[in-house]
Amino acid sequence: MARVFITGSADGLGLLSAKTLIDAGHQVVLHARNEERKSETIKKLPGAESILTGDLSDIEQTKKLAQDVNELGMFDAVIHNAGVYNASARQILHVNILAPYILTCLIQKPKRLIYLSSGMHFQGNANFDLLNNSNRVTYSDSKLLLVMLSIAVSRKWTDVYSNALDPGWVPTKMGGRGAPDNLQKGYETQVWLATSNDEKAKVSGHYFFHQKEKRHNPEADNIVLQERLLEACRELTGVSFPD
Repeated sequence: MARVFITGSADGLGLLSAKTLIDAGHQVVLHARNEERKSETIKKLPGAESILTGDLSDIEQTKKLAQDVNELGMFDAVIHNAGVYNASARQILHVNILAPYILTCLIQKPKRLIYLSSGMHFQGNANFDLLNNSNRVTYSDSKLLLVMLSIAVSRKWTDVYSNALDPGWVPTKMGGRGAPDNLQKGYETQVWLATSNDEKAKVSGHYFFHQKEKRHNPEADNIVLQERLLEACRELTGVSFPD
């Protein structure tokens, strides 16, 4: 059985992924933004191993979250599920880009890393001047950079399966009740990438939709842009990527 840490698992896809993993017998550590949401989540998933708190829009709280994760020991997989959509550009930058970067760098290296992107990443812009002006970063930008981060990690850490996925436009709080895609397929893909022994899941540097590899924005494969992303994140967070 696997031990998995999931960010943003107080509701939505993260909560559903956690429930599926727990029901299958895996050990799962959850994450909630604050103590109030932690209390609510305990009631929803009493079978979780533990629930950690930390506001991912705050760099120092994100660093402390990584420390708290490490104090619990090693994990087989980390699912970077947390994300914001209807939020300020600054929150999008911090939660969708900087937090996954910080946690990737500071949490003890697991066997698998899963980054929740979006089909909207095709409309994203990899202009790194945007990161120095957080008022201009869009959701699509953040999801392109997250795919880029996952591929950069796969290139640098060849002993880790690092992949990104598009869960689809699914009926969660973020997606809205009228979202047309399959909710179950959305969270099952995270679970599959985190725990499956299927050879199709034991790959790295790929982008998935409903458990199938899909084409992604080719800008994410650009090594020069990947290095610029890592450097920009280092400058903004004070955290260096551990080569």
